Amino acid sequence: MGKNLTLDCCGCPAAAVRETPYQQGYARAPANVDMDLADRDWRLIREETRPGPLQMALDEVAARTAAEEGVRTLRVYQWQPSTLSLGYHQDPDTVDWYYCDHEAISVTRRPTGGGAIYHDHWGDISYSIVAPADELPGDLLESYGLLCEPLFDAFEVMGIDARFAEEEQAAVHEPACYLRGLHPAHDVVAGDGRKISGNAQYRQRDAVVQHGSITFQSRPERHLECFADHDVAPADFDERVTAIRECAPVGRDEAVAALEGALADWADADEGAWTDDELDRASDLAGRKYEAESWVRDGDDPT
Repeated sequence: MGKNLTLDCCGCPAAAVRETPYQQGYARAPANVDMDLADRDWRLIREETRPGPLQMALDEVAARTAAEEGVRTLRVYQWQPSTLSLGYHQDPDTVDWYYCDHEAISVTRRPTGGGAIYHDHWGDISYSIVAPADELPGDLLESYGLLCEPLFDAFEVMGIDARFAEEEQAAVHEPACYLRGLHPAHDVVAGDGRKISGNAQYRQRDAVVQHGSITFQSRPERHLECFADHDVAPADFDERVTAIRECAPVGRDEAVAALEGALADWADADEGAWTDDELDRASDLAGRKYEAESWVRDGDDPT
């Protein structure tokens, strides 16, 4: 069983970033990376709507499946109800728990680091890519370059000019992932430089999981009110964050189809589904970990 490596928001250790020249907003993996991913068997699980704790549990179960059985997974998913996912090291005092409870916003904690993300049921589109670790580049940033390829392909299909952020920007509100300092390693921005997607990686059970959040429609007031004691105005949020709906005349179903199609084409994937065993494992794990107060409030893994 491999060591669980948790990476900062959205997934990158700062030291690794400082030591690499990978800073120029690459939209493709470096030319020396040739992993022949399409020569392997992949399954695409089309968008499913599930509670946040179960979505995070499914990522972890998919990692176990990849490590133990070599099954590679591409998935697109929707959060129901809307969910605030905390970063692995996040201080629970940064959350407005009363607001989340009053607005029926679920709260869970991700295995990846960084700030919290409000995943609106309608406004967020999320994806995951899961594969055995030995089939992907060992260098973190090369891995980002490779695994973000289908994301950029999807934006191209939607008619959106998207790229990795070309330079760092100062944080607006550190506890919020979308308002933290933009970073060229993993933050994706639209043509006007505003963030449209955040992506993160972690390694668990000898597998790599990359998951990401794409903003289809921004809801700045609701997003901001999930955080306690913030002084950020919705207009300030809008200056940093954009959405598919602002950038192109694309409906949500079209955006999901573009992402699913790009993932399938990138890996030559077949349409697939969770096994009954995986769903049982994920349901159990969601209850024992991703819904547990010890994990959500304190970050203590009870499993």
